[in-house]
Amino acid sequence: MALNYEVIHGLDFTSEEIDESLKRGGLLSLELEFSRECNIRCVYCYASAGEAMPDELSVDELKDTIAQAAELGAKKIILIGGGEPLMYSGLREVVKYIYSMGLEQTIFTNGVLITRELADFFKAHRLSVVVKCNSQDQRIQDSLVGVEGTHAKIQSAIKCLMDAGYPDKELQLGIQTVIMKQNIDEIPSMWIWAKERGIIPYFEMLTIQGRAREYMEYAVEPAEVERIFCELRDIDLKKFDKIWPSRPTIASFSCKRHLYSCLINSQGYLQPCTGINLFVGNIREQSLKDILKSSKVITDLRGIRHNIEGECSSCDYSLDCYGCRGNAYQLTGNYLASDPACWLNNEDGDVKTDPKAALRHEDTSD
Repeated sequence: MALNYEVIHGLDFTSEEIDESLKRGGLLSLELEFSRECNIRCVYCYASAGEAMPDELSVDELKDTIAQAAELGAKKIILIGGGEPLMYSGLREVVKYIYSMGLEQTIFTNGVLITRELADFFKAHRLSVVVKCNSQDQRIQDSLVGVEGTHAKIQSAIKCLMDAGYPDKELQLGIQTVIMKQNIDEIPSMWIWAKERGIIPYFEMLTIQGRAREYMEYAVEPAEVERIFCELRDIDLKKFDKIWPSRPTIASFSCKRHLYSCLINSQGYLQPCTGINLFVGNIREQSLKDILKSSKVITDLRGIRHNIEGECSSCDYSLDCYGCRGNAYQLTGNYLASDPACWLNNEDGDVKTDPKAALRHEDTSD
């Protein structure tokens, strides 16, 4: 049987596209954070979001950043908020701008503010949507985000989006789920529920950073995540005629974003991804092109297949996977280290960490 991977915008470029982008030192996608303001308090939030940060990017600055990304070859813009992107007053203007440039776009949202009117606006502007949904159980969902009534609003958001015509052949609808002790038992049923409706399940391991550092007891051991991933793999094979290898950190996906993408946070700082919160430059001081060209961190990560250290360098999947760089950085302090949470190279099942790594404030530049 041929491999048949489900993909989501931002993770679905061909090897040829990635190789070409690497040769020219460009981008294929850009992750864009609007604000740290948020209307819920997820226990796993990478950014400890809540209140807006001082001096966040204006709409004009966001537009200029998007234009620079397009000049570097970016085809997709990923709107991640940092907090909740739907709370950003200039969101619609930015979405319209991306649409006018002919770029693909995807938004990650907690869904609380989605109405049918907003769903129609998204569809009209060709915006794929991923809604954060960690449980079908009202009690569990609301407890993980710290706000009662969130479960009902998420379910309403999904209904509004589906009533508006999501998903279709071009626009994807996904649910993003962080696997924790509270929801691990329902992960298989949620997977089936999503797949039967054409919704992409974006199910990932917990990264110990941000607010998650206060709730480390919620994290699931790698061996238990392996069990769930294998169960999801078997479900896909038997029920949906799809096959994929079971490996961290997102079920059925292989993250290659460090080869072609980066994140601009709400204050203009460039970092490799949400998991590697190292600031390597600021678009208010340098062009996007110059930051990418001059950053040692970015150069190291674009050559990750040659630079990776430890067991990951000799893994059977090394040509298609380099583990989670966020896990590596947060748990060891070294973004080139082997992924300590990967069960493929960790026979005893214990996560090997630098005990001080998760306590550092990674706000330095290279």
